[in-house]
Amino acid sequence: MDLIEWCLPLRIIGDFHIHSRFSRATSPALTVQSLAENARIKGLDLLGTGDITHAKWLAEVSEQLEDNDGIFYLKGGKEKRPKFVITSEVATVFQHDDKSRKIHHCLLLPDLESAKQLSAKIEQKGNLEEDGRPILNMTAAELVEILKGVSSDAEIYPAHAWTPWWSLFGANFGFDSLKECYQEYHSEIHALETGLSSDPPMNWRISELDRLTLLSNSDCHSAYPFRLGREANILDLENLTYSSLVNAIRRKGRNKVVSTIETKPEYGKYHWTGHRDCTVSLSGDESKRIGAKCPKCGKKLTRGVEERVSELADRPKGFKADGVAGYIYAYPLQELIAETMGESSPLSKNVQQLYDKAIAALKNEFNITLFAPTASVAEVLGKEIAQLIASVRNNTAEIIPGYDGVYGKLKLMAKEERPPSKKGLDVWI
Repeated sequence: MDLIEWCLPLRIIGDFHIHSRFSRATSPALTVQSLAENARIKGLDLLGTGDITHAKWLAEVSEQLEDNDGIFYLKGGKEKRPKFVITSEVATVFQHDDKSRKIHHCLLLPDLESAKQLSAKIEQKGNLEEDGRPILNMTAAELVEILKGVSSDAEIYPAHAWTPWWSLFGANFGFDSLKECYQEYHSEIHALETGLSSDPPMNWRISELDRLTLLSNSDCHSAYPFRLGREANILDLENLTYSSLVNAIRRKGRNKVVSTIETKPEYGKYHWTGHRDCTVSLSGDESKRIGAKCPKCGKKLTRGVEERVSELADRPKGFKADGVAGYIYAYPLQELIAETMGESSPLSKNVQQLYDKAIAALKNEFNITLFAPTASVAEVLGKEIAQLIASVRNNTAEIIPGYDGVYGKLKLMAKEERPPSKKGLDVWI
C-alpha cells in the first residue's frame, strides 16, 4: 500500500434507521444476528441498532455486541462487517398553537451507558416497554434538551421528514419550519432524514435546510435485503469511530457524507396525493385543481410529499444548493428480479434462487445495483435485468408514483404488453 492510498479516508455505507422485533408492525425474525447476516448480503458496513430504548433489545445488544470507540461489533467477529452504532427512533406528541403535533426523531448515541441514561430520563413520559419506537408526551425541544443533557455527542434529527403522518413537515401533524418544531434547540439539529418519498433535489428547494446534512435510511421493519438498506449513506471517515461518524454529519474535518443511496421518490408510499380505498392518485397540481377531495367518494385526500414540498418551497424545481453531497438511485434487487420474472413476491423461490446466484457471483447487492459493470450483471442475471439496473442508475426508469400508503411500482412496459403474473394476479399496479 503506497502513502497516497494509506492517507485516503475510510469509505463506508451505512443505514442508521432500522427497527428490532420489539417495535410494532415488525418481523419477529428481527434479531442482531439476522440483521448482521442480511447487512453483509446487502453490502452495508455500518448499521444502526435501532430501538435501543427498549430494555429487552438493549439487553440483547449489550450481550451480543462489543464496543470499540462507539462502534460496535459482534462478539468474536471484530474484523467482520457490518459494525453497529447505537440508534433509536422515538415519537413526541404535544400541542403547539392549538394543534396536535406528532413527530418522529432518529437518535444516535455514543455508547450503551448513554442509552441507559436516556431511557431513565424519558421513561416517565411514555411506555418504553410497549414499543421499541416509544411515544413520548413531550415537546421536540424537551427531547433535544434531555438528549444533550445525557451526552453532547449524541445526535438527533427528524425521521422521514416529509411523510404525512408523524414527521417534521408532515401535512397532518407537522410544522412548516425546523425552527418552529425544535424552538430554541433548532441549532442542535445537524441532519434530516429525507424518507423514501423525497430525495435531495426536493429538499434543496427549502433554503432553511441548507445547513443540514441530508441522510437516507431504510426505516426497515424486517431484515429482508429488499427492506434493509433500501436507502443508505456513503461516508468518508478518517477512521471507523463514533466521533468520526458524528463529525461527518456535522461536516467537521475530512469526515463527510459523500452521497446518499436513494430509491426514486416516486417509489415511496406517500409521494403523490391520493386515496387508497378508491385507488385515486394525483399530482399536487391535480389535487389542488379538484380541491383536495377524492373525486370518487368526496373524502379528504392524503396529501403527498411532492405536494407538501411545493407548499413550503422557496426555490424552484431544479435548484441545487452549493456544497451538497451527491446522490445515486438504486432499487431493491429482489423486487427488480420479481418484476421482470412476473412473480408476485420478491420472496418467491424463483426470485430467491436467482438472487442467491447473483450474490454468490458479484459479492453483495450494492455492488450489483450500483457499481458492477452492466456486462458482468448481465452474465449472471440476464440482459433484461441488467438493462433495468442501468436505467435506475441513470435515472431513466419510470415509476408509477406511490400514494396514501401504497408503494410505487416500476413501469417496465405498456400495460397491453405486460405478461400476466404466474399466480394469476395483476402485479403491475
